[in-house]
Amino acid sequence: MVLSSAPETELPTTRELAEMVGTPYNHVSKAVLKLRQMGLVEAIRGRSGGVRISAAGKDATVGRVLRVLDDHNDVAECQTDMGECPLVHECGLRGALNHARESFYASLDNVSIYSLARKTTSGPTAVTLSTSRPC
Repeated sequence: MVLSSAPETELPTTRELAEMVGTPYNHVSKAVLKLRQMGLVEAIRGRSGGVRISAAGKDATVGRVLRVLDDHNDVAECQTDMGECPLVHECGLRGALNHARESFYASLDNVSIYSLARKTTSGPTAVTLSTSRPC
């Protein structure tokens, strides 16, 4: 999203991206590598190089990206220190949770990452916070 909001001429380095989002450089460099492998960002080498969102990155949806990044086959962990759950082959929970995860991704299939960072507002929104309980 940070790269989506950056001007086309601006090429932040991975280190600068890490500072912008307040995340350790190692995490950001791994994320940039993965996004590059997915074709969503381009890395330009050299003294004036950096990272920018690719054309495919501008079209990528949140649902698609999350599906690729999700490295869990099962939502429910059916393995414990004691071994496999005795209901693992007859359990309906795993299927229900996997269906719910897919529904979650599907609800994000029409949301492009590029559009999220491009939202404009008419200015600041006033918010009143209180420590007292509502009546």
